[in-house]
Amino acid sequence: MTNIDRVLKKISDKLGCDVLSEVSLDQINEPRGNFKNLASFVIRPRTTSEVSFILYTLNQERVGVVPYSGGTGLVAGQIAHKKDFLLLSLDRMNKLREVSLGDGVLTVEAGMLLADVKAEAIKLNRVFPLSLASQGSCQIGGNLATNAGGLNVIRYGNARNLCLGLEAVMADGTVFNGLKNLYKDNSGYDLRHLMIGSEGTLAIITAANLKTVPFCEDKFVAMVKVGTPALAVKLLHLFQKDLGECIHAFELISKVGLEFLSRTGFNFNNPFSVSSDWLVLLEISGNKFLDAKDCMENTLSDALNKNIIEDAALAETIGKAASMWSIRENISEANRRIGAISSNDISVPISQIPKFIEVADARILNVSPELQINCFGHLGDGNLHYNIFPPEGKSKKEYKLIKSEIVSIVSETACELGGSFSAEHGIGRLKVADLIRYGDPGKLKIMKSIKNALDPNGILNPGVMFA
Repeated sequence: MTNIDRVLKKISDKLGCDVLSEVSLDQINEPRGNFKNLASFVIRPRTTSEVSFILYTLNQERVGVVPYSGGTGLVAGQIAHKKDFLLLSLDRMNKLREVSLGDGVLTVEAGMLLADVKAEAIKLNRVFPLSLASQGSCQIGGNLATNAGGLNVIRYGNARNLCLGLEAVMADGTVFNGLKNLYKDNSGYDLRHLMIGSEGTLAIITAANLKTVPFCEDKFVAMVKVGTPALAVKLLHLFQKDLGECIHAFELISKVGLEFLSRTGFNFNNPFSVSSDWLVLLEISGNKFLDAKDCMENTLSDALNKNIIEDAALAETIGKAASMWSIRENISEANRRIGAISSNDISVPISQIPKFIEVADARILNVSPELQINCFGHLGDGNLHYNIFPPEGKSKKEYKLIKSEIVSIVSETACELGGSFSAEHGIGRLKVADLIRYGDPGKLKIMKSIKNALDPNGILNPGVMFA
């Protein structure tokens, strides 16, 4: 009897056969198709105590476990790349445990869909502001394990900024109960922040206390034409001066992105009859003491007078605002349909965004001048999705031999400017070598020490972050 066979028997004897499910190799997919799942079984516990027993058993038998939480990750952290691993899904642990209206906090289990968390917040006339395109399928445990970012980081921060407390199970089955509605708690190491962003390599998050924010009905959206990324940064600074934290989103869109939408069959309404090389999509909100719309219009008028922008279109209705947002939100799918040679998720200091685009473009086109570059993303927090495509009529497969060179150029350019080769997608299995290449040696040594201390048998998500 193999280790896996013993584990499966112990789990089924203790928790029942329905906790185990067989999976065919094509049921668990990685969105970009770069990795294949090889695990044949997924474990689906119903309670934290069951997770504790499962991890204790896996640890005793030295069997690797890969947490699968919606499967939307883009760096293959959710994929079991060996047959002797098991998948662990918390999809049955999807309950709302508690609501603290006085604190504006939801206590939810890790398997709850992000969309359902947001719906629970709305019932309180409040908002859970983590905003991701995959919210209908991603789970909050995975959002926290990867420290998800999204569209509203400029206002609310990453997932870690929205979490006040955690419940998690360690590799040996120990349960960490840190579910507190506290903003301040200096009673030792902050284990919550250690586990958030650890991608399932230190513990399995089972529940979280999530803070919500008051619902704001006054939201205003505008699409703005700018000549260059440098002018887009100037526009951001102008809005920050005039409106501060009223800015909810500040997204950069290139002309190439719009061309890709047209080529791949998306129907969208371009608010401008004459195209521009660069666009900014911005959203602000106000309260009853601030006429946010007037402030937005005044700031845009000031930007126009200072030749920072070329034109601006304000969404006068909810439908028009949704139409503008659909342009930004559909770019990723259009990219997928075109077929990227390389998709890169980088960040640089906001002040360095124009230089990054200028230098990276020149270096990429020096490799092959026929390549297409679609650069877009969250300019307000310095996170760009910098993707390279073959020329129209050619396939990405024809450029397979230069992919690694392209990835290196993008990552090295970002790091040269004080940035990161991974902004919000994480390390997973895809970027382990990049972490070694670009990571600080001191940081890597500390990370390995923490991993060895909390998971000495290496059962938690083997191959993620560490080779």
